[in-house]
Amino acid sequence: MALITLEADLLDHGAYHEWLALYTPEAKYIVPIDPDQEDFEATLNYAYDDAAMRRKRVARLLGGRSISAAPPARTIRLLGRARMLECGAASCTVRCAQLLKELRQHRVRDYAANLTYRLARTSDGLRIDRKVIRLLDATEALTAVSYIL
Repeated sequence: MALITLEADLLDHGAYHEWLALYTPEAKYIVPIDPDQEDFEATLNYAYDDAAMRRKRVARLLGGRSISAAPPARTIRLLGRARMLECGAASCTVRCAQLLKELRQHRVRDYAANLTYRLARTSDGLRIDRKVIRLLDATEALTAVSYIL
């Protein structure tokens, strides 16, 4: 859970380059439209980011070139109900709940999601190999994907 908590802290404090380093080069960051979907490659998603897309997302956030993220949102993520779903020699899968509070343009929004992480064991320690964000209300993602959930 320490890696997942670290990720939330880095995102809430805008430490996006450090956030990028938490992921394996092959990792996927996924926000499905349908929270019950499992076949992400064959369906439309709000986000299906590989390493290059994660770097571009960070560049847009830091460069001010994302109209939907200007001004940048201030966020607080609360994590809970962590459960190890499986754990093997190469990776572990963890599911937890996230409540995200966003303050942007004097408006507060709340997002609830189930997060599923596949954490890979690497020579540098645990790294995120896949993160799936299943929003409770997926229609809210239209405004939320301008930053990193």
